[in-house]
Amino acid sequence: MQDVFEWMLSYGWALWLVLFLGFAAVEALTLDLFFGMLSVGALAAMIASLFAAPLFLQVVIFALVSVLMIGVVRPLALKHLRHSTKDHLSNIDRLLGAPALTLEPVSGTAGTVKLGGETWSARSADSTVLPAGVQVSVARIDGATAVVEAPHSGGPAEHPAPNQNEAR
Repeated sequence: MQDVFEWMLSYGWALWLVLFLGFAAVEALTLDLFFGMLSVGALAAMIASLFAAPLFLQVVIFALVSVLMIGVVRPLALKHLRHSTKDHLSNIDRLLGAPALTLEPVSGTAGTVKLGGETWSARSADSTVLPAGVQVSVARIDGATAVVEAPHSGGPAEHPAPNQNEAR
């Protein structure tokens, strides 16, 4: 047992390296930014070990750096990751409210639309039948089906300006 303890003191950096790599691997699987912060703490403890710091100080450095990373850096990183604008939306969020063109009649149960250059299966949001060739907007996405709705009535395109020749 004494030999194991002496080996740990001599090659403590290797144990911290294993912890660093293990935490980094778990972070790569979870993408939660928690284990990544612990891996930075293990890296700091490994550096302390390389400078021949006592084991107690290595553990304190690991704990202190990990807590600081979790308490300060992680919330800032999560805020940056969750902050998005219309230009930075991805996947389904980008499709919500997007215009689509009905390729065949769309009912509450079936139909197809052209959305973002691709053909999607579709159904109407309020179960009305939308004829082919109509511009619609995407209300939501259910799996691989676009739930669409007709454009709202009363827009400027539906009420053209009166012809000035007719007024005279």
